[in-house]
Amino acid sequence: MAEPVKSSAETGIAAPPQVVWEVLTRFEDWPNWNPDVKSMSFAGPLGPGAEFRWKAGPGTIVSTLERVEQPSYISWRGRGLTIKAYHEWWLEPRDGGTHVRTEESFSGLLARLLRGMLEKTLDKTLIDGLVHLKHEAERRST
Repeated sequence: MAEPVKSSAETGIAAPPQVVWEVLTRFEDWPNWNPDVKSMSFAGPLGPGAEFRWKAGPGTIVSTLERVEQPSYISWRGRGLTIKAYHEWWLEPRDGGTHVRTEESFSGLLARLLRGMLEKTLDKTLIDGLVHLKHEAERRST
């Protein structure tokens, strides 16, 4: 069965993959560069099974790292009150910088009921997140 809500976005970042990776995977720093993230706690280490808790939007999200392939791929599962999410990131060296692609899907009763609204929200969230990631990675690499 296909996930009820799915979105993806991609961009080029004028920074090396290692810099983009560090910005993306230092979870505790997310609130410093991404205004959509209100709080974050991550005890580490960066590896499968590690959990992080964060607040973005109305609720707290508990995410568990699934796969970590530094500096090219990371994925995690997240859960909120009634939605389960799966998020993936691919980082690929390209043209002296990094091509970043991200994809997220939601499942659960609320995702099925509010599919259209959540899809629009997720599209915007992924695009905004890439804009903030691009800005911070490029700032660090200058």
